[in-house]
Amino acid sequence: MIKLGWGTSLVTDDLKYKIDALRDANVDYYFGGTLFEKFVAQDRFDDWRRFCHRFGCRHVEVSNGTIDMSNTEKAGFIEKVAGEFTVFSEVGYKESSRSEAMRPQLWIDYIREDLAAGSNMVITEARESGTSGICRPNGELRYGLIEEIAEAGIDMDRVLFEAPNKSLQVHLIRRFGSGVNLG
Repeated sequence: MIKLGWGTSLVTDDLKYKIDALRDANVDYYFGGTLFEKFVAQDRFDDWRRFCHRFGCRHVEVSNGTIDMSNTEKAGFIEKVAGEFTVFSEVGYKESSRSEAMRPQLWIDYIREDLAAGSNMVITEARESGTSGICRPNGELRYGLIEEIAEAGIDMDRVLFEAPNKSLQVHLIRRFGSGVNLG
């Protein structure tokens, strides 16, 4: 599956051509959560839905990593679209200090809330740089957080760990096995 991250789908030349190429190769795709957040911040949620339908999206990402939105509000948006799309949601923030302030139980509560709202899979934030979310600002994985999530009784087949570098990928594969979901 390919994620067209950030708001790149708005500025990508020949987006339809690229999506057609993905379809021809039998590769699914979705637009990243930051695009969702941009539309919601502008009070244009219905425009976002239409945009996703216009490009034949079967999957969407719903997140709140860059905007001021509670997890309960985010779960409300998940509920609104769960019947028409496969929903990926994201827990954690792009700003490392906000994510570090989230105690493990809050991560677990948010993951459960998203799944209960209809999210098919919950992504744990790490950024492209591996310096936020499940990682510390220096790039070190928050091992205790990962262990608490793993021991919380959450179906780990429904959790996707952002793992932008080799050391994170290796640790998560060793911890959870080769079937772990990595992004």
